[in-house]
Amino acid sequence: MSNNLLDFASVQATFTAHSAELHAAEVHGMLTGLICAGFSFESNNYTTLIEDMFNNGESLSPEVRINIKLMFSQVWQSILDDSYSFALLLPDDDESIIERSHALGVWVQGFNLGFGLEQKKTSSLSDDVKEVLQDFAEIANLISETEENEEVEQAYFEVSEYVRISSLLCFTELGTPPEQKNKSESLH
Repeated sequence: MSNNLLDFASVQATFTAHSAELHAAEVHGMLTGLICAGFSFESNNYTTLIEDMFNNGESLSPEVRINIKLMFSQVWQSILDDSYSFALLLPDDDESIIERSHALGVWVQGFNLGFGLEQKKTSSLSDDVKEVLQDFAEIANLISETEENEEVEQAYFEVSEYVRISSLLCFTELGTPPEQKNKSESLH
């Protein structure tokens, strides 16, 4: 991975240092949900949506906004990447399974929130997408008060991989990739 990619700990530290009561995983999930539901790359009101949803409509600090803009850009880059580099912004594996499970839960909550803000016609969704949203709601409601062991680690890995792949499925069905202006310009 490139050194300029955001990681959970640094984003969360920036949010905390600037008194933003945001959870990095939830914000990443919300941005991913927006994008997977058809949010346009050219739209720039996602920071306003985050401020409305998580900060009572109050402006976030410039440092927090920069992190959110970088996150938005990275979600787009990784979701469009043919090598499936898209990854959930979650705590590292050295963090406790309880912390990682909580972060995964708030990630899927954020995804469903962002998805719902962008995609209001649930009747037109495919059965696969409807199932993903239902599964994400169930994952979000799981309370993980478990001991750290190999079985729990394996289950966490499988669920987080399911969430990652399911997000890509939603984008494939509903996402609107940015217009490729350079390709059309080079044809002339």
